[in-house]
Amino acid sequence: MIFRQLFEELSSTYTYLIGCDETGHALLVDPVYNTAERDLALISSLGLTLAYTLETHVHADHITAALKLKHQAGSQIIFPSLSECTGADIRTEEGVPIKVGNLSLVPLHTPGHTDDSFSFLLAGKVFTGDALLIDGCGRTDFQNGNPEMLYKSINEKLFTLPDETLVYPGHDYQQRFVSSIIQEKQRNLRLGGGKSQEDFVEIMENLKLDYPKFIEHAVPGNQQCGVCPADLPNNMAAYCGQMTESPQG
Repeated sequence: MIFRQLFEELSSTYTYLIGCDETGHALLVDPVYNTAERDLALISSLGLTLAYTLETHVHADHITAALKLKHQAGSQIIFPSLSECTGADIRTEEGVPIKVGNLSLVPLHTPGHTDDSFSFLLAGKVFTGDALLIDGCGRTDFQNGNPEMLYKSINEKLFTLPDETLVYPGHDYQQRFVSSIIQEKQRNLRLGGGKSQEDFVEIMENLKLDYPKFIEHAVPGNQQCGVCPADLPNNMAAYCGQMTESPQG
C-alpha cells in the first residue's frame, strides 16, 4: 500500500492519498479544491492513477476538489449515502467495502458532527473525518449535528476498535498528524477518561464557537460535489484558488 498524509493550510484539512501498489489505482480522502494540482502531481510522480475521491461528509470549511479532479483525471466521486448532494458516482453505505485496486476500506457511519459523517477503516488505520479529532472532536451545532449522537458514534464504533488502531483525523490545528484509539480513549479532552454522555453534552453545548465564516458558500458548493460559488466575497476568494485562514467547520 502507498500512503501519504497531505495538508491544506487554509482550512487545516488533511487529505489522504491511498494507493494500491499492485494495480496502480489510487483514492483521495477529502481532497481540497485549492490543492488539486498538488495532489495530481504527487499521484503522477508515484506512478498511480486516481480512480476515486472519497468524502467523509459535506464540509462546511472548504470546497472539495472532487468535481475538479473528476474533470481533470476521470476519477469517480464517492459521497455518503445520506449527503444531500448531486453528481456523486458512488454512495457510501455502512459496512459496504470501497475497493481501491486490491485494498478495501470499510465505511462506518459516525454521525453527530453532521448527520452524514462517515469514518473509514483500512489496515490498522481509521480515517475519522471531523467526528474524532486529536484531543477533540467535531462541533455539533450545525448541519443536523447532535452531541448525543456523536458521543454514541465515537464510543460505540470508534472506541471499540483495537487500541492500537491509528487515528487519522480530518483536521488538526496544532501541527499534529496522527493519534491512536487508546490515546483518545485516555486523553481526549472532550471524550476521554470515561466521560459520561452528560459530561460530553455539557461540554459541547458550552463551547461558544463562532459561526463558520465560509459555511454559507461551502455547503451548497459541496452539495454539487465541489462547485465554487460565483458570488464569493473578495475576502473569501482564497477558498477557490488562492489562500488565507479558516476555523474548523
